[in-house]
Amino acid sequence: MDHADFVQHLRTQYAAVRDAAVAAGPDAPVPTCAGWTVRDLIDHVGSVHSWALRALHTPADGERPRADERPADWDELLDWWDKKVAELADTLAGATPDTPAWTFIGPKTFGFWSRRQAHETAIHRLDAEHARHGADVPTLLFDVEFAADGVDEFLTRMVVRAAQRKPVERSGRVLFHAADAGRAWEVRLTPGRPPEAGPITDSATDEDATVAGTADALYRAAWGRPSGAITSGDRSLLDGLPRP
Repeated sequence: MDHADFVQHLRTQYAAVRDAAVAAGPDAPVPTCAGWTVRDLIDHVGSVHSWALRALHTPADGERPRADERPADWDELLDWWDKKVAELADTLAGATPDTPAWTFIGPKTFGFWSRRQAHETAIHRLDAEHARHGADVPTLLFDVEFAADGVDEFLTRMVVRAAQRKPVERSGRVLFHAADAGRAWEVRLTPGRPPEAGPITDSATDEDATVAGTADALYRAAWGRPSGAITSGDRSLLDGLPRP
C-alpha cells in the first residue's frame, strides 16, 4: 500500500467511526474499551488526530507535540473533530510520504503518519461499531490488503514500541497466518528483550501458538478486539503480547 492509499483509508474509516458514534449516541457504553462511553471514544480519537496534525508541523528532531484541548459539548466536539480530520488528511495528501516530520518510532516522515492514522482510526471504528451493534458487528469490514498491513504494522512496530514500557515476560513463538492475504508473520518472545517479528513464507513452522483466520480477523485479534480468528496452542502468549 502507498501513502495515497493510507490517506484514503483515513478518510473512509473516519466517516465510518463518525456514523457509528452518532448512531450509538454519546452516552452509549463502548464494550471494547472498559469504562468508556462513545463520547470518551471520540474525545480520544480526536485527541490523537489533533496530535498527529501537530506532529506533521513539528521538525523531525523537535520535541514531542501535544494534542489540542477538545470541546466538552458533544456537537461542538464533533464539529471540531470534523475540521481536524479534514486538515490532517489534506495535509498528508498534499505532501510526499518522505516529507520529514516528528514521529515517536520508525521513520520520521509523513508516510509514517498516513499509515499510523489510517490504522488508528480503523481500530477505533471497531469500537464505535461495537457500541452501536454490540456483538453483531460484521465479520468483514476491512479489505484484505489493508487489514494485512495493519497486522504487519502492529507486530513489527507497535508491539516493539509497547515492549519499551512493558517488557516481555514470557518466551515462545507465535505464528499469525492470514490465508486470504497469503501472508504469515512470526513473533519471537524472549523475557526482557524486544519482540522479534517479521514475515515468513512457510506457515508450517514449529510454533508455541498459532493465530489463523482472515486478515480482517487477525487484525482484530492483534489489537485485542473481538475476532473470529482461531488460536491454537498457548493462548497466553497472544494475550501476553505487549500492547500500545
